[in-house]
Amino acid sequence: MIRLSRSWRRIGIGGLAAAGLLLAADLALPPDLSRWQGRSAQVLDANGGLLRPFPTAEGSWRLETRPDQVDPLYLDMLLLVEDGRHGWHPGVDPLAVIRAGGQALRHGRIISGASTLSMQAARLLSPQPRTFRAKLEEAARALQLHRRLGAEGVLSVYLTLAPFGGPLEGVRAASLSWFGREPAHLSPAQSALLVALPQSPERLRPDRFPAAARAARNRVLDRAAAAGLIAADVAAAAKAEPLPTRQSPLPLLAPHLAERLVAGAGPGAVIRSTIRPDLQRGLEALGRAHLARLEAGGDLAILVLDNRDRRLLAHLGSGDWQRRQLDLSRAVRSPGSTLKPFIYALAFDDLSLHPGTLIDDAPQRFGDWLPRNFDHDFHGMVTAREALQRSLNVPAVQVLERVGPARMAALLTASGANLSLPPAAEPGLPLALGGVGIRLTDLAMLYAALADDGKVRPIQTRLDGPTAGPAGRLVGGPAARATLTILRGSPMPDGLAGGAGIARTRRVAFKTGTSYGYRDAWTVGVSTDYTVAVWVGRADGAPRPGEAGRQAAAPLMFRVFDLLPPDGPQPEPAQPDHALFRSAPPPALARLNAAPVAAITHVEKLRILFPPDGAEVEALDEGISLSAQGGRAPYRWVADDMPLAEDTPFWRPTGAGFSRLTVIDATGQRASAAIRVHVPGQ
Repeated sequence: MIRLSRSWRRIGIGGLAAAGLLLAADLALPPDLSRWQGRSAQVLDANGGLLRPFPTAEGSWRLETRPDQVDPLYLDMLLLVEDGRHGWHPGVDPLAVIRAGGQALRHGRIISGASTLSMQAARLLSPQPRTFRAKLEEAARALQLHRRLGAEGVLSVYLTLAPFGGPLEGVRAASLSWFGREPAHLSPAQSALLVALPQSPERLRPDRFPAAARAARNRVLDRAAAAGLIAADVAAAAKAEPLPTRQSPLPLLAPHLAERLVAGAGPGAVIRSTIRPDLQRGLEALGRAHLARLEAGGDLAILVLDNRDRRLLAHLGSGDWQRRQLDLSRAVRSPGSTLKPFIYALAFDDLSLHPGTLIDDAPQRFGDWLPRNFDHDFHGMVTAREALQRSLNVPAVQVLERVGPARMAALLTASGANLSLPPAAEPGLPLALGGVGIRLTDLAMLYAALADDGKVRPIQTRLDGPTAGPAGRLVGGPAARATLTILRGSPMPDGLAGGAGIARTRRVAFKTGTSYGYRDAWTVGVSTDYTVAVWVGRADGAPRPGEAGRQAAAPLMFRVFDLLPPDGPQPEPAQPDHALFRSAPPPALARLNAAPVAAITHVEKLRILFPPDGAEVEALDEGISLSAQGGRAPYRWVADDMPLAEDTPFWRPTGAGFSRLTVIDATGQRASAAIRVHVPGQ
């Protein structure tokens, strides 16, 4: 008994020593997983579907595939044919080794192999010539892989790396290319073909050797029927199913955006975009159809944003990716008149302009520059509302002169727009008519801010990326709403007037633009929920005579809106809710003073004498005394966005707390003071 116990002890010690040596060898010589980790980068849509994959460095399509991503029948067939005891053995199947060895001794040649899926995974990770030594190394690596990754992990390696003909590697890439569907939804015939193909991927390619492929597929179906995986009649029907005749391209949706998102990402990166796949397909079809109607060299770019969170829902960098890989939505171009709404919005926000303010659209020289309207005519006295709706040039320049082109450019830049000016050039009045470069993406971002009460946020292109910080402020809510209300009255393009199509079902505020020489045609439209931005032109910047934004881009913008779901039930006020905008303009804003700036420089700067900015003031029975100096009388006072009676010397606050007082003079100058009001007894 003692002798037997010592023997078992020696065996145990020897076993532990051997296990220790194997573990040390495993740690010293780990398996090379670089081929498995060097998978294709993928960009997914908002639903998690494949938007666009990218080939590996070797030029292969190698998409990560897990067992839970494939059809269960395919897995059952694969295990039946390749490794019936997968999960039972540690990577090498001793029963299969004994069986194969016995058959070889009995017949004098190899009848069946003993290769497991773990051994095949090892061979796929480190391909080498098929020798006896390589077989031993595969067996050792199989034990390593099984210990490190487990049965499911080893299966994932096989499902990702198995060859399926040409550049296709892995079941997912094969299923998408041969059948145009994800491997989770395979028919019995498709499952059988994918089980058979890796046995000899080039000799069994159905597009080149259909007879061999059919025979191999049918052998798998026969074995599946014999094992009870499928019924005999199902196998017979599957044998009659036609084979695929070609490898189809893998998905290629939103290719320009996908290429930008994957730039700098490592091998195997999976990026979740904000793109809605159905909308993207519809937009690409619309883009191709419109491109076919353009002259040679013409092209287009389109963006669709969700106004609530600024997610990019659909993107078209050019009309046809195969024809032009350049992303024209990020090309810097002259915006024409599309910046005019922001000039007016800034003036509204300053309370230096009212939609009803009269502006004289008459010849006027600004230094050496004499701007003219698009129709080469002048229209006399018009309101600011009419001037913006009709996109008149002289009034826009007059308003920009008041708010300041440098201030305007600084505001747009601070909001995230990338304005392009000539080297060392300062923003000037031509900014109003497109005298600056901007990208379509930046225009879309700025217009979406108008739909969000003037709050500007960057465009979101990734669901898995960092969340945007707090919103910036382009203009205040009343000014943004006033601007959109005006743009809803923009004249419809020819053929859509009278409520055709989208105009009947959705209120769209939009602005068109045409750059100098008809090089760029723009339209940006804003509804309650969506912003659609369209550019039409040529990639080389060549002129397109007669192709103005109103006719070349606006109809396309409305067709894009036709692809979108209805806007949500979000009631919008018929008129802007700011007190100054609900009525006729106050006397100080009745007419825009178009006098040259130099003519009024002698006027003293307007300022509030009392109450001074930052003061704490007690409200007496008669109210708080108001006093201003400078500017030009008469003065108009506004308290907390509510206009006071003309020439009133007092203001009676409704309660205690913080308030803001603003005074406006006859020329539109304004000054403000923030104060804290104390009311006796409160």
